[in-house]
Amino acid sequence: MTDALDDGPFFHGTAALLHPGDLLIAGFPSNYRPEVVMNHVYFTALRDGAGLAAELAVELLGNTGVPRVYEVEPMGAFEDDPNVTDRKFPGNPTRSFRSTEPLRVVREVTDWTRLTPEALQAWRDRLISKAPDERGEILN
Repeated sequence: MTDALDDGPFFHGTAALLHPGDLLIAGFPSNYRPEVVMNHVYFTALRDGAGLAAELAVELLGNTGVPRVYEVEPMGAFEDDPNVTDRKFPGNPTRSFRSTEPLRVVREVTDWTRLTPEALQAWRDRLISKAPDERGEILN
């Protein structure tokens, strides 16, 4: 992995309740394909992109929990997320990254844009209503 050319700040969206100083580490099941243990932790430099990930995480848990966005600090090298770059979007317009190294939680962010009910329904239809093995390949 080489360092990506983005200075952040960086954000991570989740349904988990975290605290400043907590570490996010690889080695846990994917929200999107629970049978896949992730080799990376994922993050973005777009606050609302992390908000989308948080909303989807709550949906995939059966709409239990609260979507949360955290500012995070990568603790090591990171790279562009190949799941959304080049294959789906030329370059890295989503400013999405991944790392095998931990991310440290800096603080919770509350000023992100929630999805409208219509947008959330569109994501349900496109992703969440599918069986895990129909949600697409994860480049892990």
